[in-house]
Amino acid sequence: MAPAGKGRLPLLFMGMVALLAAMWAGLIRLGWSLPTWQPGLPISHGPLMISGFLGTVIGLERAVALVTTGKPGPWRWWPYLAPLSTGLGGLLLIIGLPGAIGPLLMTLGAFGVVLIFVAVIRRRPELSIAVMETGAIAWLVGNILWLAGRPIPVAVLWWVGFLVLTIAGERLELSRLRRLSRWGYASFLASIAILLIGLVVSGIRFAPGAHLSGLGMLAIAIWLLRYDIARRTIRRPGQSRFIAISLLSGYVWLGIGGLIGLLIGGMTAGPQYDAMLHAVLLGFVMAMIFGHAPIIFPALLGIPVTFQRSFYAHLILLHLSLLIRLVGDLAFWWPGRRWGGLLNVIAVLLFLGNTIRSTTRQAAPREPASDVRA
Repeated sequence: MAPAGKGRLPLLFMGMVALLAAMWAGLIRLGWSLPTWQPGLPISHGPLMISGFLGTVIGLERAVALVTTGKPGPWRWWPYLAPLSTGLGGLLLIIGLPGAIGPLLMTLGAFGVVLIFVAVIRRRPELSIAVMETGAIAWLVGNILWLAGRPIPVAVLWWVGFLVLTIAGERLELSRLRRLSRWGYASFLASIAILLIGLVVSGIRFAPGAHLSGLGMLAIAIWLLRYDIARRTIRRPGQSRFIAISLLSGYVWLGIGGLIGLLIGGMTAGPQYDAMLHAVLLGFVMAMIFGHAPIIFPALLGIPVTFQRSFYAHLILLHLSLLIRLVGDLAFWWPGRRWGGLLNVIAVLLFLGNTIRSTTRQAAPREPASDVRA
């Protein structure tokens, strides 16, 4: 039988372990004197965060959605092989197992998510699903490049594309409630096309491709700020407003990351490169996670998460700490960069603590579906 409810907890747990290890490795890379149990941990920071944590969580979310809406049968559980593969690959990276078994498992997990979206598209041949499928393919390409020994920054650009396309597709799906105009759809497609062309060009000439990818991210951020349904739901109280603030603030960071990429694309190391990556991966992606956690965790585990006003604490700390980090990066202010990174980690840990604490509270009354999904 496919895992259900709390039976999915081991898969999510592996993703959380990858997150904690990735943050530990990130602090070491920032210059904090922390012990490491294996020499390759610091260089595994990116793969652990993207494939080990985010890939596992996204794969689990998609597997749950496909399995719960699919037809009963002996092979119904196959989508769970994707998050299982990325989760196990992350654990192997953490312990430092020699060889390419960890990267190979993560690559197989990305391929599994591609197959999940193929199954979804067969049921729902929609533009939003196609965009998310394209994101999964970008993740697979990035993992293949990494597995083949290409420089990490080359793979990272594809990984960033995976996350941006996945989230953009999800938001387009919800924006149907606003009945987008032809210009709305055309501008969305143009933004996605710029990002995709940039990713492809980066495989031939990295610098021009990185500049073009930055322009694509900036265009997607502007589109989301203009058309996303969060512009409406921010007027509603409680959880709906929190989700909307999380999303809209994340779009601002995506725009900042895209602008930095447009201006300095081609750099593969250094503080400006750090600023571009973390504006997107922390400011944008983590804000999306913060906002949707009260919805995602109950859907994955069957455990209610009660919205608390204290959730604003980890969201505000995330943004303030990232601002300190980016000022440190762009002004070559090393203490600001290091302390901003440490506060980034504290913000994520506070998020985990607040979320766990909220599961012990009595569930609040459900809001209307349009509110909850923001």
